[in-house]
Amino acid sequence: MKAYRLVSPAPIEHKPLLPADLPLPEPAPGQVRIQVSVCGVCHTDLHIAEGDILPPRLPVTPGHQVVGIVDALLPSPTPGRKGEAPGLRVGARVGVPWLHWACGECDFCRRGMENLCPQAQFTGFSVDGGFAEYLLADSRYVLPIPAEIPAEQAAPLLCAGIVGYRALKKAEIQPGERVGLFGFGASAHLCIQVLRHWGCEVHVFTRSASHQRHALELGAVRATEAGSSAAMLDKAVVFAPSGEIIVRALESIRPGGIVSINAIHASDIPSFPYATLWGERQLRSVANATYRDGVEFLALAVKAGIHATVQVYPLEQVNQALDDLKHSRFDGEAVLEMTGG
Repeated sequence: MKAYRLVSPAPIEHKPLLPADLPLPEPAPGQVRIQVSVCGVCHTDLHIAEGDILPPRLPVTPGHQVVGIVDALLPSPTPGRKGEAPGLRVGARVGVPWLHWACGECDFCRRGMENLCPQAQFTGFSVDGGFAEYLLADSRYVLPIPAEIPAEQAAPLLCAGIVGYRALKKAEIQPGERVGLFGFGASAHLCIQVLRHWGCEVHVFTRSASHQRHALELGAVRATEAGSSAAMLDKAVVFAPSGEIIVRALESIRPGGIVSINAIHASDIPSFPYATLWGERQLRSVANATYRDGVEFLALAVKAGIHATVQVYPLEQVNQALDDLKHSRFDGEAVLEMTGG
């Protein structure tokens, strides 16, 4: 099978993802093999390719927003194992998100917080992901894709959407509140649609003129650069991987407000006066997402009519897609399409 693998991290301009011809993977008990139709391209993939975050082994095939068809599966013989995804069978259309595997036994897993499992494994990072024609996934964590959502629309929902939705939940956003989004890429352009569905007033802060226009088209009442004067926000979500922007977001919220940080990697947060945090303001990080987040968000995506803005590339142009992502050459998210998929 065809795959694009990372052997050695490097700036994406050096095209570090290399083509490879690999054997078709065989599922172990409790796994499914999926023929990939499309795979979204995420900022995390860029961080992995450039070495900002280091996978536990190399080479590895990135990609963790996978939509495809179950091609083969082996039931798990493990008693008491968390159940397989509903409707899982050969021929079913499923999604593979960032969380590949969790132990199911630690305190976090028992509390439904498998996103914090210390032994967790992640798609396209700990194990090979979806920048390939086939991949293996744990049958407990694949997500049924609603029939109403086309494959290229579903791919961005599986990380940008699900983790963004968790960021909205961690910010405890209530219907009708005034919310700031700092950064406006793949995740934020989906979150704004959820917020508008909830009747929120959304202010967007981004340097990109194109992203500002996109935000206004999607219903933002204001789109400008961070640091510009604005009405006091109830809540804020930071998507930009910048410690300085996190401080700007904290400065923008009212007493009792919450800032959630939707980033797996960010620059250091600079020192700031305690008065910026005082007044029962809160700063929260978002780490991965749970299976329940995925189920909830995909149902919400159908109810709210969420539409992802996508730029489709063939698998062979994966390095170009990541380069374009790095330099903000498109709105929304890049999606890789398999040849003949």
